[in-house]
Amino acid sequence: MAIMLLLCCAVILSCIIANRFSSKFGMPALLCFMALGMIFGSDGLFKISFDNYLITEQFCTVALIFIMFYGGFGTKWQTARPVAVKSALLSTLGVIITALLTCLFCSQILHFSFAESFLIGAVLSSTDAASVFSILRSKNLNLKHATAPLLEIESGSNDPMAYMLTIIALAMISGDNSTFVPIMLLSQAGFGISIGIASAYLGIWALQKGELISQGMDTVFVIALVLFSYALPTLIGGNGYLSVYLTGIILGNSSINNKVTLVHFFDGITGLAQILIFFLLGLLSFPHLLAELFVPALLIALFLTFIARPAAVFLILLPFGSSLRQCILVAWSGLRGAASIVFAIMVIAKGTALEHDLFHIVFFISLLSVAVQGSLLPFAAKILNMVDNSSDIRKTFNDYQDDSDLTLMRMYIPQGHNWEKRKIEDVNFPTGSLALMIKRDKETLIPRGNTRILAGDTIILSVPAYHSEDDGKLKEIQIAPEHNWCNSSIADLELPQNILIALIKRGDENIIPQGGTIIHPGDRVVIYK
Repeated sequence: MAIMLLLCCAVILSCIIANRFSSKFGMPALLCFMALGMIFGSDGLFKISFDNYLITEQFCTVALIFIMFYGGFGTKWQTARPVAVKSALLSTLGVIITALLTCLFCSQILHFSFAESFLIGAVLSSTDAASVFSILRSKNLNLKHATAPLLEIESGSNDPMAYMLTIIALAMISGDNSTFVPIMLLSQAGFGISIGIASAYLGIWALQKGELISQGMDTVFVIALVLFSYALPTLIGGNGYLSVYLTGIILGNSSINNKVTLVHFFDGITGLAQILIFFLLGLLSFPHLLAELFVPALLIALFLTFIARPAAVFLILLPFGSSLRQCILVAWSGLRGAASIVFAIMVIAKGTALEHDLFHIVFFISLLSVAVQGSLLPFAAKILNMVDNSSDIRKTFNDYQDDSDLTLMRMYIPQGHNWEKRKIEDVNFPTGSLALMIKRDKETLIPRGNTRILAGDTIILSVPAYHSEDDGKLKEIQIAPEHNWCNSSIADLELPQNILIALIKRGDENIIPQGGTIIHPGDRVVIYK
């Protein structure tokens, strides 16, 4: 037991070190985890013989559950909403198109059986959230035209459809005619969606009731909620992955206690899950077998990368007016990884009789995808002029603090002060400051230009660099070209009485707004409520 624990410790530390230095070599960290598994494996230096697909499937399924949950929980819906329809189509229709085209290639060109061709297409049809998230965040790669949230939503939500296609393929191979596909699809989607939404609102209710969950136990509660949201629909014929993802995205975009702490916790859990999955996949592989299937696996990888995935992307995004450059980058970003290999392991663990070595075919394609597409993704974004240096990729995730920083200063107005009885618009405030509120007796006023200052007032002024006080909440809004504030002056906006625009961030510049200040596309507007 002690030796096993020391081995686990050595593996995890090796993966952490690999993660630390992978960026220096321009290599995705997940590829390093996989390579370490191969080094420890039976064909590697340490000669650890491991071929238990059943245990690997169980471990990887649990890890994939938390990766799926975090894919939703860490996604900021406010940023993702404008691309939600496109992402949803890519994660459903796009997956189906990719699977069918890959199936036709395997059956017509490589002469695999149709059922096995469909299985290969289904397993490889989804893009890998772990790989996409890892590369975007490690390279701090923000992309133009909301491409980053588009990829995050697509890669985080397309595994459920790939899973459903895999189940259909398994039924075809096993000759199970009792499975009526439309009923199965309705069951998978219906139970997955309903239980996912119900689990999310159950979690919101419990986490908002501070007295219900003991201090520090909220992370434990959410872990239990995640396992519940996967297990229940899976038990009754629903799609557990879809349920978990919906639970994550609803819970992560709600007002719950300690949300930032939860995001950071599950970010760490997801990192550990990625290490576990990719290391086990490398450990389970036999590299000498890759040479035997090199040609068919390479041909499938090339077809998938340059024909099937681009066809799905172009068919879906071009009708929405997406640029050619964006379509090419989205197509190139369709990395294959953990999910595809986990589904392949699931097939083998069920004892499905196959003519070809599904695991090593999928393993080779995923290895090639992460190594080539993943490594070249930043370069491709730069060549296509799709890198957005004006914003931070972290803003598309819920662990980014969107409560902007300002410093608050209180000024008490005594009798005889030179601001007494003067209007706000007539007072020369300190440079770069703004009057956020006036406290008058027990009343709090949001000042306007014509608000008159009285003796005994306490004026709250803002200056750059703020750490949140109890007097209110600042929230940042990204101004898209279609936003109804875009190209309008502050004075022309019909703002509620309890809301004030406190700051405008334009590139690297912080602008203290006046009535005539025009809001431009791309501005980040900080509102005070």
